[in-house]
Amino acid sequence: MNRLRVLVVEDSITIRKRLVEVLEEDQQFEVVAEAADGRQAIDRCLQLRPDVVTMDMMLPGVTGLDATEYIMAHCPTPILVVSASFNRGEVLNTYDALAAGAVDVIEKPSGREPPGVWESDFRRALKIVSRVRVITHLRARLGGAGRELPAPAGASRPPSRRSLAPSAPLAPEESRSRSLLAIGASTGGPSALVQVLGALPRDLQSPALVVLHIGSSFAFAFADWLGAQLARPVAYAQGGEVVATLRGRVVLAPPERHLIVHGGRLVLSDGPERHSCRPSVDVLFESVAREYGADAAGCLLTGMGRDGAAGLLALRRAGAATVAQDEATSVIYGMPREAALLGAAERILPLGEIGAALGALGRSNKSGPT
Repeated sequence: MNRLRVLVVEDSITIRKRLVEVLEEDQQFEVVAEAADGRQAIDRCLQLRPDVVTMDMMLPGVTGLDATEYIMAHCPTPILVVSASFNRGEVLNTYDALAAGAVDVIEKPSGREPPGVWESDFRRALKIVSRVRVITHLRARLGGAGRELPAPAGASRPPSRRSLAPSAPLAPEESRSRSLLAIGASTGGPSALVQVLGALPRDLQSPALVVLHIGSSFAFAFADWLGAQLARPVAYAQGGEVVATLRGRVVLAPPERHLIVHGGRLVLSDGPERHSCRPSVDVLFESVAREYGADAAGCLLTGMGRDGAAGLLALRRAGAATVAQDEATSVIYGMPREAALLGAAERILPLGEIGAALGALGRSNKSGPT
């Protein structure tokens, strides 16, 4: 059996030893090295080429964010961030690490979890992350010791993955303007949302309603972080907002609440989970299909699972324009793949083309359903 070779990066010796113990309890893992700071993490990743890395954010010297950016720029390796959520600065660094190419995040154990639950979740998350075929990220902002390290010989971008279906040009009837954009994303979503929303025209009047799957303990500052990356207002939905007043804004579904459009207003719901998700992309998309129909555009980005695929199909059947991210640029080609298999996506586009496509669809002065 080929075991997963893991590099564990954590400055607290107590927590680091605990992570190692949890992994050594499962024969599928082999801890090949430990690192107590970012410089050690970079050195050992370059030397040992582990299958997967667990990365703390708050490290002395070269930080976890610096190490993540360097690793993803020079020796791309799947990274699971293992971070605390009570420190706002650490949470913001976690978002930056996800934008720099880290695959996912899990909260450090608090000691209050039922026996075995966190350990099982940690090992499961690491197995999932290890299967992601990561790509080179060239946005490294190297600092401190990291700047002195040379790029490894032979480092190159992995071959592109082929999309399930090619993109198609806009048909004349598709080029009509849409009053509302609805977007869903999961694993890999923070980086994808920055690219898509950042590429929208600054004068775009259509609001963008967004569902992102992210652990509720890490979600509290995401709107602030995303807003700092974009040239447009970003906020969590409060419930009751009139959609007609949200021109040009990005509105996120809050943690543990479904986001619904009903009667021209935003509604928050504590309804049952869909696909083990709340908020659910399907719930948002289906409500937009009912309320806006052909006056909306829907987009499904990278993510694991199938949430959003049926909702995107409902949007397409209602006449909305529908887009899904392609396989080559998805961190995990799960949700968009399911949409493609259902025939829910009119166009399957690389991430770098989606913002412009949605911007073209959203050029409208209208702000309500037809």
